[in-house]
Amino acid sequence: MKRGQRKLSKTDTEGSGSVSTSSVVVNHASRGAVGAVGSQTVTEGGAGVSVSAATGTIEALPMFRDVSVSERQQLFFRKCHVCCYVFDFTDTLKSVREKEIKRLNLVELVDYVQSGSSKITEANQEEMIRMISLNIFRCLPPGAHDITGSVSMEADEDEPYLEPSWPHLQLVYELLLRYIISTDTETKVAKKFIDHSFVLKLLDMFDTEDPREREYLKTILHRIYGKFMVHRPFIRKAINNIFYQFIYETERNSGIAELLEILGSIINGFALPMKEEHKLFLVRALLPLHKPKTIAVYHQQLAYCIIQFVEKDNKLADTVINGLLKYWPITNCQKEVLFLGELEEVLEATQAPEFQRCMVPLFRQLARCLNSPHFQVAERALFMWNNEHIVGLIAQNRSVILPLIFEALETNIQGHWNPAVHGLTSNIRKMFMEMDVQLFEECQRQYAEKQAYDKTAQDQRQQTWQRLEDSALVHQVR
Repeated sequence: MKRGQRKLSKTDTEGSGSVSTSSVVVNHASRGAVGAVGSQTVTEGGAGVSVSAATGTIEALPMFRDVSVSERQQLFFRKCHVCCYVFDFTDTLKSVREKEIKRLNLVELVDYVQSGSSKITEANQEEMIRMISLNIFRCLPPGAHDITGSVSMEADEDEPYLEPSWPHLQLVYELLLRYIISTDTETKVAKKFIDHSFVLKLLDMFDTEDPREREYLKTILHRIYGKFMVHRPFIRKAINNIFYQFIYETERNSGIAELLEILGSIINGFALPMKEEHKLFLVRALLPLHKPKTIAVYHQQLAYCIIQFVEKDNKLADTVINGLLKYWPITNCQKEVLFLGELEEVLEATQAPEFQRCMVPLFRQLARCLNSPHFQVAERALFMWNNEHIVGLIAQNRSVILPLIFEALETNIQGHWNPAVHGLTSNIRKMFMEMDVQLFEECQRQYAEKQAYDKTAQDQRQQTWQRLEDSALVHQVR
């Protein structure tokens, strides 16, 4: 459970004038200390250790360029150690000098790793990842939905929460990114520290509301996936689990869109023939992501992943279409418009055999959309006939499709309130008439017979009700 105060505060200002390009280290008996410089205590293994800037426990450190090459590895270690201390950014006036000192240390570490001037020792890599973990992996503040209990339907409805400690966090993320993409970083050594536990904690941080942090996390996780082949199955499985929890339990996670962006690139690289594991991922994780109410936030990324599957393997098209029909919204018109847009993209990549396997339930649903009182839904469904590939599929199977939607077309012509919908319906009706006059006339005849039968049935119902009313009146009089 996320804890902490959801109080916005300004990021720290530039440090005091007494701090220039020097760095400092906090002398301490142990490497495990975690806390805030200038505070009363820091924590290590549950024990409180006093750390105070006023008692002379902070000493200046030189910059890398000011020491000999042989001393830089030790200096790297000490800089990492001082950056292990995590500050309280909710108070902008607290520990201003120490915050600036840490920021300068982080800048130096990023530049050192990026420059590749010398290979980092294994012990220093371990210390660096420990420092990164202490800064990044933290309790996230409660989201807006945790406070109000409501679920936002729009991606930009609320102002995003911005992490107050971002001046430090950004540099820590940048350091991690530079370390992973560096050609000097050996996978064999790095995987000792970038292990499954580290990856899981990284995935937990995707729930942050700060979009800047999610962007860094997305880039870093993608690079880890690319560099550490041994972690690939684990990362896919872990993302699956996040999706399952989101779909079936919470429907609350800020990082679904970013995770789907990563998966879009992963799916793009799947080899053919596609593994059964990947097809199960499509059916069990991606398609059910159409269920949550907040789909608008991540629908673009989700649709991209779905289309990648269909384009790689056309035989999956009917599976995807049936999945969309399974989760088709009943009362949410905004979701319905999104579904129709995605459906058109899927149909564009669908071939005739797969189309024929799902066309009956598909066009029954489209017929309902054509008659929707919400003009955007009806209009979006009618736009399907602007797509040449879809029209070609419909033309090949017109004897099945036209009877399914003919009544919906006639209903729109006779009484839809929106002029644009009325006009588009007329064009489609004319298209079918030109496509096959004999079929069109047969559908027209069947429609007229159905209308006559319905009218007769309605008259009979009215007569029955009238007889019941008359009988009731007779009994009242008696």
